Amino acid sequence: MTVFRFKGGLTRTMVAGLAVGSTVCLAAVAWGVHSMPVMAKSAEDTVVAPSAALTVQLVTPSTQDWPQIVQASGPLAAWQEAVVGTETGSLRITELLVDVGSTVKRGQLMARLADETLQAELSKQNAALDQARLSLAQAQANLQRTKAVAESGALSGQKMEEYKIEEALKRAALASSEADQKSTRIRLAQTRIVAVDDGVVSARSAVLGNVVPAGTELFRLVRQGRIEWRAELDAQQLAQVRQGQAARLTLPGGVAASGTVRLVAPTLSTSTGRATVYVSLAPGSGAQAGMFASGTIELAQAPALTLPQSAVVLRDGRSDVYQMNPDGVTVSRRTVVTGRRQSDRVEVVSGLDPKARVVASGGAFLSEGSRVQVESSKAKTQAPVSLQKITPNNLLTGMRLNPATTLQGQA
Repeated sequence: MTVFRFKGGLTRTMVAGLAVGSTVCLAAVAWGVHSMPVMAKSAEDTVVAPSAALTVQLVTPSTQDWPQIVQASGPLAAWQEAVVGTETGSLRITELLVDVGSTVKRGQLMARLADETLQAELSKQNAALDQARLSLAQAQANLQRTKAVAESGALSGQKMEEYKIEEALKRAALASSEADQKSTRIRLAQTRIVAVDDGVVSARSAVLGNVVPAGTELFRLVRQGRIEWRAELDAQQLAQVRQGQAARLTLPGGVAASGTVRLVAPTLSTSTGRATVYVSLAPGSGAQAGMFASGTIELAQAPALTLPQSAVVLRDGRSDVYQMNPDGVTVSRRTVVTGRRQSDRVEVVSGLDPKARVVASGGAFLSEGSRVQVESSKAKTQAPVSLQKITPNNLLTGMRLNPATTLQGQA
């Protein structure tokens, strides 16, 4: 045992300080020893409720009037196509003004053919026409003179008929020249390849510099840019479809489009036993000819028991919902049959009580008998008290000593 000796002995102040410090330390130790059993007993008496697996919201199925639907699939194609080709032949393509994807208007210039030969032929026809007019004028003048002479009896009737026939021949020659000139003008106009209707260029076979014969296809148009869905249905489905019914389909990439039934085919294919329903799509739908799409055709309205789509869990090829049990604490799994879908809701055809309370979302994290806590009745729980081991260090650290009790040494 080490003994500290103070030079000069202890003063009265030092003795008083040591006495006060000893008293404080003994009191703190006594308090700690007395409190530890009480705190331990309080911790033992605290019961922590088992935590719920998931906090959820509950919904009840609602009945809504939804249209009955027919599922179908089929290709997208042009409503009608138009072919733009040559009407005059053996001419060279000198200019191409549009390409695939171009939008054109009726009468818009799309290509040009070489017209030098036809221009020269037209000049020749103009000259022939002028000559025919002069010949007719001369024949008419001769006929007028012979009429004056015939009245005096100096000209025989036979000669008079000859002049009349000559005038008629010249008139016919003039008409022929006019027809030739008109034909040449038409062929010259046909060197301008123009659009036969409004639409979008879907194909181009014209090649610059190519000499094309008459009747050669140069361009193909989707008339008025209209695309339609050609849905294929069986005989039973076909009997329910009528002109004017609404249709909804999903394009490649998940883009939704809508349309209206334009025409129902009057016959079924003898090879497939299916018929085609022609659905006109709304402008700007993003549909393109050649795509393949699936969708629905809406029939008459019918009641539907519906739930939010988030309440239905797709698992192992089945559709499940989680229903609150009567105890209000656990849930049970119910396998249901789903039907129509609209917006964010889905029809439940069978497997669910209309008065059931169903977990609105988060069912993928639940299983049969899982404990849940309903969000609307969520109770606030108090965190359990954590006990720390009491040591002289943390006990003295938590104490605040009065400066007057600090031990001071006196030199």
